[in-house]
Amino acid sequence: MIVAVLSGKGGTGKTTVAVNLALSIGEELCFLDCDVEEPNAHLLLHPKISKTTPVYLPVPVFQEGKCNSCGRCVEVCAYNALALIGDAVLVFAEMCHGCGGCTYFCPTGALTEGQREIGVITEGRAGKVIFGGGRLRVGEALVPPLIKNLRRREWGTAHTIIDCPPGASCPVVHAVRGVDFGLVVTEPTPFGRHDLEVVVAMLDLLGIAAGVVINKADLGDSGVRDFCRERGLPVLAEIPFDLEIARAGAAGTPFTERLPAWRDAFRALWREIGGIVGRARDRGAQR
Repeated sequence: MIVAVLSGKGGTGKTTVAVNLALSIGEELCFLDCDVEEPNAHLLLHPKISKTTPVYLPVPVFQEGKCNSCGRCVEVCAYNALALIGDAVLVFAEMCHGCGGCTYFCPTGALTEGQREIGVITEGRAGKVIFGGGRLRVGEALVPPLIKNLRRREWGTAHTIIDCPPGASCPVVHAVRGVDFGLVVTEPTPFGRHDLEVVVAMLDLLGIAAGVVINKADLGDSGVRDFCRERGLPVLAEIPFDLEIARAGAAGTPFTERLPAWRDAFRALWREIGGIVGRARDRGAQR
């Protein structure tokens, strides 16, 4: 089972929920930190990193003296990463998405394929949790290739929890593709409801079943609960605004270590997600 943990914005408690869920289950599983622009799951999981692998993206390299100024490469580049200036092609590497179209269509071989590093993948372990995380190179804007590299690796576990980037943008879509369930963490505020609506709409478009965890549940208003009731979204857990939980997070400690009674709550959450996914699979098999 693959469960993606999402939120409409940063700071909602997404990583806190994802990490404490992973540590409470008590089974060997994979945890992927796909928030590659601001990875922080390691601050709570404290995995022992065993391997760091650079991730490269193919980019064109211009070969002087071979260009006939036909402009074909510029025409096929959908991202405007190339410009023809006289008899030379200027390459804007940061805008290149690595599709290879320019090198394929160049009739003279004036463009060859090079590579540039866009980030790294780290692998490690924290107890029964196999950890995989991505970290985007400073100054890099192209996030999806790093997330796709992280997702397509074989981790050898039956279950995976994905800590997604916040929001509902392109990186999030790449992080949640092919998951069995989307667990959306939100807060009971007008902004929390707005962001929840956006994330749920994205999951609906992708055909992914969703459930909600309300963080700081004893604050705010009823807007989030009203939306969940209107949409038939299950509220699977509620976490109060608690000083001990805040202290644990500030110390870089999963709050289930300080408040072990919460482990049972997270195990129950995992079982409930498993039941929803199982019933959905049964319905699909009957069609």
